[in-house]
Amino acid sequence: MSLSCRYAAQCCARQLRAAPIRASSSFLLQQQQRQQPRATRRYNSTDAGSANPKIAAIVDQISQLTLLETADLVASLKSRLNIPDLPVGGFAAAPAAAPAAAPAEAEEADAAPAAAEKTLFTVKLVSFDAAAKPKVIKEVKNLLGLSLVDSKKFVESAPKVMKESVPKDEAEKIVATLKELGAVAALE
Repeated sequence: MSLSCRYAAQCCARQLRAAPIRASSSFLLQQQQRQQPRATRRYNSTDAGSANPKIAAIVDQISQLTLLETADLVASLKSRLNIPDLPVGGFAAAPAAAPAAAPAEAEEADAAPAAAEKTLFTVKLVSFDAAAKPKVIKEVKNLLGLSLVDSKKFVESAPKVMKESVPKDEAEKIVATLKELGAVAALE
């Protein structure tokens, strides 16, 4: 709907709402009667917080904060309550990471006696063969989920860290794949 059509529709709706209702127009009366209970229920649904005056006072104080003050409040609450920052994926990525966390905890329990063994590695792209550059760019794009342009910039800026805190088997798999393509990758 174009802007002028949308504006015209809004103006018509506004005029219909503001116009006095005629007694002969039963349809408009029924519409108005249907809308009033819905609006009342909606209004009453926000009164749920007023049951506890302490909570109501806190909500009133928070609603008066500016955006920057609210951001500071969130940061302070996260630090005081030890709430970790969620990644960009948020809740969608959390269930996928939960099953992987259980084996990692088991490995850490086994690794406690042998504290010298390292379980998480950093994969670094050191260099690449000029002839294999397109293949390396495509693989970096797939591994990191970058756009083609960002992948090209990433590969051209080698040496650069690709992934951090990667389990050993996954890190070795990434290094082997990159070596097959003609790139030099290192585990740190």
